[in-house]
Amino acid sequence: MAILQKHGKNSSPDLVCLKENHPTDKIGAAGCQKKGSELNTNWSRPLARIWTVVLLLGTCLLYCARVAMPICAVSLAEQFSWSKRETGMVLGSFFWGYCFTQVIGGYVSDRVGGEKVMLLSAAAWGAMTAFTPVLARLCNQPIFSMTLARFLMGLLQGVHYPSLASLCSQKVVESERGFLMSTVGSGSYLGTLVIGAAGSLMLDLYGWESVFYASGLLSVLWAYCMWKYLLKGEGPIITLESLGSGGTQSKLSRRHWLRLFKQPAVCAVIVTHLCTASTFFTLLSWLPTFFKDTFPEARGWVFNVVPWLVAIPSSLFSGCLSDHLISQGFDTAAVRKLMQFFSMGVSSVFTLLLCGTSTFPWAIAFVSATMGLTTFSHSGVSVNVQDLAPSCAGALFGVMNTCGAFSGVLMVYFSGYLIETTGSWATVFALISVVNLLGLCTFLAFAEARRVDIDSAKVRYHNIHI
Repeated sequence: MAILQKHGKNSSPDLVCLKENHPTDKIGAAGCQKKGSELNTNWSRPLARIWTVVLLLGTCLLYCARVAMPICAVSLAEQFSWSKRETGMVLGSFFWGYCFTQVIGGYVSDRVGGEKVMLLSAAAWGAMTAFTPVLARLCNQPIFSMTLARFLMGLLQGVHYPSLASLCSQKVVESERGFLMSTVGSGSYLGTLVIGAAGSLMLDLYGWESVFYASGLLSVLWAYCMWKYLLKGEGPIITLESLGSGGTQSKLSRRHWLRLFKQPAVCAVIVTHLCTASTFFTLLSWLPTFFKDTFPEARGWVFNVVPWLVAIPSSLFSGCLSDHLISQGFDTAAVRKLMQFFSMGVSSVFTLLLCGTSTFPWAIAFVSATMGLTTFSHSGVSVNVQDLAPSCAGALFGVMNTCGAFSGVLMVYFSGYLIETTGSWATVFALISVVNLLGLCTFLAFAEARRVDIDSAKVRYHNIHI
């Protein structure tokens, strides 16, 4: 008797193994069993929880190293007599480097494994952070050496999130990706808080060099512990052969990439992530100035700390909520859209409320709600790329992040132009809301959760004889 079996929407024909009930087909059955064992590479739930904590700590240290320079910028400017323009050049050089390694970092992660790329990059940017004070002393013109160091930091840290997306798509089941990505994403807010508090204290007590030494050496220590205890001391060797073979991941040609970018769902995640990153960078850059201009008597630590304290549990909650809904049988695409609705739709309401607020407590409440709801994108568009193209999630996320970084820089600059021209913060908040709604409408209209990195024409019915 023959039974027809049709693959689900998230299944790949390359991952299906058929067996015929013939005694002479032992070799085929053995090959099938071997293939199935090789492809079953998902982490067990206990191991996934361990990796979640480790990656959370790594992202926290990533931001500690990244924010070390902004914290010490005033002290560096005073010591080396930098102008505002020169200080801005040093700080801005990070983002130019950050844009260039997103795609290549994701591509290499898809080929050899995200954990290897993340480990090597962490060791490199950790060492670079610890070595930064030395570079400042070696060069006769510290402005050039520090700009170069900041640019290299951007290059090295640019591979972190694409390799994280690749690793998650390869090792984590669909119903648990939201929790991992949202938890690890909260490490950025935790790192900003830690370096803001501890770094400021170290800066006053021991000088700006201590901030770089501490954050850099701790990052190198994290990379060593990851290599020693999670990778069991196996060298993260990346060879040309490994880049060519690509392991068990699909090998997409240029034609397949063109077909991928023609998919409306892929274009939707790129546009939505671009809008999300632009609005987040704008808020991150201009909110301190907004509070200083609007409430000059307010204490800086309040508006620099409270929103991030709200963002951390909000990010964790969004991950737990999205995974719970998926495990209860709700459609994955619908859950991703719901998370993005909170991230871009509901948050825009609180952003617009900032236009008419006149008291500092209400302003803090609205900003905290905005930043907290923005973190829901970790369970929305950030995870959706893994639903669509698990075989090349790292490279595709790199494309998204590159677009987001460039658009973020442009929108931050344009927001400054609006403030100078109109003299009103309402124009900036209105711009943020419009960009958010544009991205949200695109995501709601075109987002899907089925795989699009495979040729759907190859999916067909298979006969299994019982």
